[in-house]
Amino acid sequence: MTKVLVVDDEISISSAVAYALRREGHTVETAGDGQEALERVESFDPDVMVLDVMMPKLSGYDVCRKLGDRQRPAILLLTVKDDIVDKVLGLELGADDYMTKPFDMREIIARVKALSRRSRTAEAAGQQVPEQHVIRISGLTINLLNRTIHAEGKPLELTPKEFDLMALLARNPERVYSREALLEQVWDMDFAGGTRTVDIHVQRLRKKLGNQHEVIQTVYGIGYKSTEIPS
Repeated sequence: MTKVLVVDDEISISSAVAYALRREGHTVETAGDGQEALERVESFDPDVMVLDVMMPKLSGYDVCRKLGDRQRPAILLLTVKDDIVDKVLGLELGADDYMTKPFDMREIIARVKALSRRSRTAEAAGQQVPEQHVIRISGLTINLLNRTIHAEGKPLELTPKEFDLMALLARNPERVYSREALLEQVWDMDFAGGTRTVDIHVQRLRKKLGNQHEVIQTVYGIGYKSTEIPS
């Protein structure tokens, strides 16, 4: 069962979203500002957070900054703004998806569902994982069951979308994926952020990969691929 935290200072919105998600079988809690959201993340440990941008005390952007790169829920940002700069900023701060108010409740349910699939981990993280569920490439060990990635033995703190992007590329080394194909396969739907979303996630992922950043290669004019880095 997916745990969802809905954060919005407009009670009418948070109540409506929470009601719709509960009808879908999710366990839902709400928060009215950014500070309360951080407290609920600690106590509730949600799988997905629906997070309004413009709020008192701490904005949605501030919440993303304070969560940093630690283990965090998948984040769907909500805002009344429709400027590409706002979308890019949210994505660069670690949000996984983005919707502009007013929104269709059916779409927000679909997006939460897509994010929840990617936030689940195996129940026994320490269990022996069959080799067919592990990908090894260029010093990376990608555990598809536990959704973890280690670089030279050290765990990486990735968002759900960053993990999915790296796993997809690593499954098929040297296969070139267009940005549109990555949007379709990683985000499951036409995403409001457009192909710029892919570029932002690749940039963040390369930064976290450190010495292994060259495992993701840019194919100019098309998109990206993974490759084995010579030792």
